[in-house]
Amino acid sequence: MRNHITDYMSSGPSFREGEVIERIENFRKRRPRLRDTVVTLAHGAGGKASAALVDALFVEAFRNPHLEALGDGAVIALPDGQRMALSTDSFVVQPLRFPGGSIGHLAVHGTVNDLAMAGAVPSWLTAAFVLEEGFPIDELRELVADMAAAAIAANVQVVTGDTKVVPKGAADGMFITTAGVGIVPTGRELSPQNVRAGDTVLISGTIGDHGMAVMLARGDLAIEADIRSDTAAVSTLVERLLEAAPSTRWLRDPTRGGVGTVCNELAQASGLAVVLEEDRLPVKPEVAGACEMLGIDPLYVANEGKFLAVVDPAEATGALNALRSHPGGHDATDIGRIADEPAATVVVRTGFGGTRIVDMLVGDPLPRIC
Repeated sequence: MRNHITDYMSSGPSFREGEVIERIENFRKRRPRLRDTVVTLAHGAGGKASAALVDALFVEAFRNPHLEALGDGAVIALPDGQRMALSTDSFVVQPLRFPGGSIGHLAVHGTVNDLAMAGAVPSWLTAAFVLEEGFPIDELRELVADMAAAAIAANVQVVTGDTKVVPKGAADGMFITTAGVGIVPTGRELSPQNVRAGDTVLISGTIGDHGMAVMLARGDLAIEADIRSDTAAVSTLVERLLEAAPSTRWLRDPTRGGVGTVCNELAQASGLAVVLEEDRLPVKPEVAGACEMLGIDPLYVANEGKFLAVVDPAEATGALNALRSHPGGHDATDIGRIADEPAATVVVRTGFGGTRIVDMLVGDPLPRIC
């Protein structure tokens, strides 16, 4: 593998489709294999261990074209020609309430955002609750009210659900699972296979806010900082982006594993390089300071109200202006480019002119942040 970057400002593809497929297949042969004999917290962190677990167990067991795409949701063709996006997610965050939000907010925002990343307009949710014996009804009422308020703000309805109660000590208070459905407008195609060398990489706002807010809210660390979760529905922000940049190639919200891990997933799926500019990465000073004290790279810290977009460079300026005109996109930034080399790799260009490789997340530095 070459250890430098070439032609990453190129505006178009410089290799044939067959070469892309070959690069992807070569990478898949190198994907981490499941060697663990028990489940660990790292398997839920969204990094290498998660990828190995999903590939070796779940994809193998349920193999089908929709699942093998490994997106945050599946896009399914309906008999009438419309396309439906379907997504599901579970929420086990601790503590249940944190600065800027709660498990109730996350349960709506997480699934709504996954639908938006598929290009869908979210419409309906299901909700399943696992409640621990002895959980206070007043606290449950408040968290359900958070869900209701988040659903109204996101213009979705919770249309069905389920409730289970387990013995004390078996659920750490409560767990919530939501599934969502939305319709993908005609002509909207978002996929890693659409990404081309020379495309622009955008982020809709600052990174790392949610993960650090939850970490500090646990009270286990002697760190005080005014950090609030960014949990929010991004569907209206996505629609504004797509109006301004209809040739948008790909979207993904960087939740577990953060921007670094999601960019690796894109690089692996496309066979291309994602080249990030370190001095453009938007990180709030208080988040950067907390990450530095804990020895955590902000690129691996979760977000719950932001998304990455790869757009046609000709539409990048309009896309940024559109994002910044929305209340949820004031801090939107152009953070990099797509390049031919180094293939299937993420690199960061430092302020000193050098580069460093950003691998997929290893381990679990921030457990149970969603």
